[in-house]
Amino acid sequence: MTSNFRSGSTSRFSTDFGWLRILLLFPWILFFQACSDPAGEESATRVLVVVGPSTHAPGTHEVGAGGRLIAYCVENMENVAGFEADVVYAWSEVLQPLDTYASVVMIGDNFPGERLPDSDQAMADLTGMMARGCGIVSIHYGTGLKNEDMGLDGDHPLLHWMGGYFATRCDHHQSIARHYDATIEAADNAHPIARGWKTFTLREEPYINNYFGPDNNQLLPGAFAVAVSMLPPEDPKREIIAWGTERPDTGRGVGITMPHFYKNWLNEDLRRFILNSIVWTAKGEVPAEGIKTSLPELETFEPDSVEFVPKKSVSD
Repeated sequence: MTSNFRSGSTSRFSTDFGWLRILLLFPWILFFQACSDPAGEESATRVLVVVGPSTHAPGTHEVGAGGRLIAYCVENMENVAGFEADVVYAWSEVLQPLDTYASVVMIGDNFPGERLPDSDQAMADLTGMMARGCGIVSIHYGTGLKNEDMGLDGDHPLLHWMGGYFATRCDHHQSIARHYDATIEAADNAHPIARGWKTFTLREEPYINNYFGPDNNQLLPGAFAVAVSMLPPEDPKREIIAWGTERPDTGRGVGITMPHFYKNWLNEDLRRFILNSIVWTAKGEVPAEGIKTSLPELETFEPDSVEFVPKKSVSD
């Protein structure tokens, strides 16, 4: 009896003491978990950079290098923390769950969603992402669509996701691509995308006569001009060379028709304009001074060339 009593008492005492230790240690367990994962992948704002195919001359478009540069800037913003970026060159390379991305950046010759080998899956997945309020930004020719991408009326999801597109020799509309010494200014200085960058002039290919909708090419409800330029030089008028939209699904989209020349990523105002757009579409807070970034040498991102190199003729 005595032995059994002592055995039972010791067991009960050990159990009670064990629970006491757990209760005493529990706050410390939570503390060390918080310290080991202060920001955590789940709390990071993730951006997906999608690089489509390109056949342009070295030093122009440079979509692979441009995509890597964008991701570098997103992850190394000097005055905004907590952003991460993934770069993919095919839709099948997207390994993270799609609902982890706050915004998608598209760069390529025409909208990558329509040009990647697995474009049907890409467009289906993008449709779902946009429906849940994911942001989207398209860069330069990444804003472009062709006749084959749409019906005769010119309707396409990109028109609604982003507010417009560059119509590449389409039957319903003809956008224009030429090189200019273009002066770029914000369309609305009160908008967060306009923060921190000033009017700038550079040799570029900002697309004009972009397509915004069937009502005499007027912007659709929710869409707005982001940046404008007086073009073309011989007959200047206020052209929308970057635009945006706030969608009913709560998502945000921006189309920016630059840069054509890879070296123009060195222009701090252009870069800040683009980074502001990415952060805004990801529903982040754009600081009053805009997004600050610094770049290493442009060669770091492995372009074919930093400077424009004309393609050799077939006879060469």
